[in-house]
Amino acid sequence: MVSKKVKVINPSGLHLRPAGILCNKAMNYKSLITFEYQDKDKTGTANAKSVLSVLGACVKSGEEIELCCEGEDEQEALEALVQAIENGLGE
Repeated sequence: MVSKKVKVINPSGLHLRPAGILCNKAMNYKSLITFEYQDKDKTGTANAKSVLSVLGACVKSGEEIELCCEGEDEQEALEALVQAIENGLGE
């Protein structure tokens, strides 16, 4: 398993469009891909391959998440997802 903390920089956080982009990118990999999030009200884990799970995390701009990838292509998946988030997920 590999993991890395990354800050969500796009202005509106992980709303529908960026959540869809994140999920589509995650679906390209066989690994289990999740992320842990924490804000003042809640802490949890979301499945990065599920739009509903990503939206349910309510991650806002400037918040930090920890991506966790586990499987045969875990390192490649982690690098691709970190890069996508750091580039603003299309925003």
